Amino acid sequence: MQVALGRSVSDEIRPGLYKVSKLLRGDAGLFLTNMPRDEVESCFNKFEENDFARTGTIATEKVELLEGPLDQFTHEMEPFLRKQGMPVRLNKGVVELVSDFVVCEEGKPLSPESARILRLLGIKMATFRLNLICRWSPEDFELYKEGLDTNRT
Repeated sequence: MQVALGRSVSDEIRPGLYKVSKLLRGDAGLFLTNMPRDEVESCFNKFEENDFARTGTIATEKVELLEGPLDQFTHEMEPFLRKQGMPVRLNKGVVELVSDFVVCEEGKPLSPESARILRLLGIKMATFRLNLICRWSPEDFELYKEGLDTNRT
């Protein structure tokens, strides 16, 4: 995508697009529209979606499972749950927690195992947002996020 837009003034396809190209790294994308600037900014500022937390995300609450049957899991899940560190066993075909188990503590980063267990439990602890980094039009270029390095090659 960077090559298509142009990496420098000499190879950009439209004036100023090389500045956008420099910002296309990692989890960045392009949003192409004819919508007015204020409407686009409003849409991006309002958009939030609850999502499953990833490894390393800070837990927003303590999640503790109490000893006893875990009816939400089928018997086929028992080996997987055990691999995630949960003290489980099968009792007459029902997955059973042998002792209380703390999945995560509020304010602490999630381990890979905790993140997987939270997903299985259907608990969403993350919020997905889209952040505007910059805006380009044939008339101008505006950088929304100060401190981003647009001079990298």
